[in-house]
Amino acid sequence: MNEVSMTYTGIMKKGDEKIVRVRFTRNGDKDFAECVVPGGKIESSKGFSQKELASLRFYLKANEDEIYKKAKEITGFRGYFR
Repeated sequence: MNEVSMTYTGIMKKGDEKIVRVRFTRNGDKDFAECVVPGGKIESSKGFSQKELASLRFYLKANEDEIYKKAKEITGFRGYFR
């Protein structure tokens, strides 16, 4: 897999569930995978093989706690300006 960048949102609410939206990109934005934590569900993708998508899902599930921790920092920072 070429160099992949990951960005994510702060914690958001979807019904009663707290989620974080995660986006993986490479080759600029030519290849992408849009995902949701918890669960590592891939909502849409372009340019990644099925094997690569499976690796991304594994990464999301294995690092779910860390992703929430980092997303919480964004959420707290965003709340500071309200």
